[in-house]
Amino acid sequence: MSLPPGFLDELRDRVPISRVIGRKVQWDARKSNAAKGDWWAPCPFHQEKTPSFHVDDGKGFYYCFGCHAKGDALTFLREADGMSFMEAVEALAAEAGVEMPARDPRAAEKADRASRLAEVLEQANRYYRLQFSTAAAAHARDYAARRGLDEATLERFEIGFAPDARAGAFAHLRDAGVAAELIDAAGISAVSERDGSRYDRLRNRLTFPIRDLRGRLIGFGGRALNPNDHAKYLNSPETALFDKGRSLYNASRAREAVARGGALVVVEGYMDVIALTRAGFGGAVAPLGTAITEDQLRLLWRLSPEPVVALDGDAAGLRAGLRLMDLALPLMEAGQGLRFALLPAGQDPDDLLRGAGPAAMQSLVETAVPMVQLLWRRETEGQVLDSPERRAALDKRLRAAILRIRDASLRSHYGAEIARLRNELFGRPRREAGRGPHLARGPAAPLPATRGTALAVGDETVEDRLREAVILATLITHPDLLPRFEQELETLECLHPEHATLRDVLLRHLNAGEDLRAAVRAEAPAALENLFSQRHVNRAPPVCKPEDSLLAMACLEDEVSLLAARRAIRREVQDAMQDIVALPDESLTWRLGQAAEAVHRAARTRVADANDLDEDREALLRILEQAGEVCNPKKR
Repeated sequence: MSLPPGFLDELRDRVPISRVIGRKVQWDARKSNAAKGDWWAPCPFHQEKTPSFHVDDGKGFYYCFGCHAKGDALTFLREADGMSFMEAVEALAAEAGVEMPARDPRAAEKADRASRLAEVLEQANRYYRLQFSTAAAAHARDYAARRGLDEATLERFEIGFAPDARAGAFAHLRDAGVAAELIDAAGISAVSERDGSRYDRLRNRLTFPIRDLRGRLIGFGGRALNPNDHAKYLNSPETALFDKGRSLYNASRAREAVARGGALVVVEGYMDVIALTRAGFGGAVAPLGTAITEDQLRLLWRLSPEPVVALDGDAAGLRAGLRLMDLALPLMEAGQGLRFALLPAGQDPDDLLRGAGPAAMQSLVETAVPMVQLLWRRETEGQVLDSPERRAALDKRLRAAILRIRDASLRSHYGAEIARLRNELFGRPRREAGRGPHLARGPAAPLPATRGTALAVGDETVEDRLREAVILATLITHPDLLPRFEQELETLECLHPEHATLRDVLLRHLNAGEDLRAAVRAEAPAALENLFSQRHVNRAPPVCKPEDSLLAMACLEDEVSLLAARRAIRREVQDAMQDIVALPDESLTWRLGQAAEAVHRAARTRVADANDLDEDREALLRILEQAGEVCNPKKR
């Protein structure tokens, strides 16, 4: 649904972000200033002991200086509690005491029908639960007992029984006043093509209610109690509420468990989920009788950035994992992937828990392997790689798989890990052993007077550190500009530890004004002294002219822009060099093109002094030219 202009701003204004986040963190009393709405705590998104997570009520914004998580109250509800955007809006509106805006008539009609169908399903669920206690369900209770389903488990998962009657549920709902059309639309019954009569879709089966992330009942799963039944498991048909390719069993409860720090564990079916939950793994979910779809995979990533997929220890389980890997490769992003727990041969999670107990399952979850290991295993296991031709074929397969990853940074790291595994299998790459003599020659030895400098030892990041120093010194010299450059300062990745210290102090004293230097001196005296003792800092125009704020602003915009451009170029070069080692041949051409594109992007964003960037571009192209010679010796 669309929201009226200003509605989200009103919610943010009514509810301090610290109230939303305060339920998940313990504020640091020493660093926090409640009167100013300035809060600090250990980050809820990564494990740490020091309070590097900053919340600003005035700006309605949070930022972690450790993992760089950032956003507003809605972002926090989505990331910390796994809510969708509209769920987060509704939660914040409830917190603020504000009614959600009225929806358009068509949307309201659709939502009302969905509510009616959900209520029909709830009525059917109550019917199935009551039937489980009848004499006709004795064999269902026996089966549940054999599977270890005690009363608490039956109650928790609302397990019921669909009697072996042609239209028992339909008749019950009709007697309760539910329209036949609604019963059919909810997926409880259907019309026979043979004689036009109604029949229940679930008969002589244990019933498992399926709920969405909001906890709303959307369908049922049924486990056959007759071994001769045509389908062991049967789900509700596709309805206005139920799409099995977009749903996961136990998703709502799993989201709560993951938000409390539990692992999200993906298993095959209902009974595996129930067994894991009983053993303490509340974050267990399962697809609904089919291979995991792209929509289900995206839903898993909404719940956790790195779900653990528990594969049954047989050939079918491994094939399922490989299919999922191929589905995930083009969809993954940095910080968003899969890990795989490989169960013992012939066992599923329920078998493992019965035989070895929860500790064995916990060990498998904790030692789950990253997806790159599964990729390597698929391409090498059972292969005889005793000839150049076979090794080249392996390289081609691996290269094709890695190039399916769209995220450039992630693709680079996959290439590096594959290169490492390949090196372990085959030994040192020939490229390292056979480099040309022109690459073996080192630079001339530095003079004694300059031997210890960063430039002499070939530190290519020295210029970045110099620019960091000028940016920090300018902000300290011109404290009135600090609030204007707050966002740039928050995202500044400082290479020098003292620069990082100064950055954090400045962020804590954004509105100190003329008292800023005194505040910095009180908290970081050594870092402040070292900063202004550098010759290039003292000679920088905005530092030499503290009275010229316009000059300082122009210099800050220039330095921040160029620093961001240089680092973007360097990341592209690093990605290209990784691919040169790990992904020869056609992938090299692709990466060189990406690096060249990065240069041109940086050139377009340069604010001033384009000559500096031209020098960067020329240096980059020289590096790439040398890289091309390494990978294409015939061109020399």
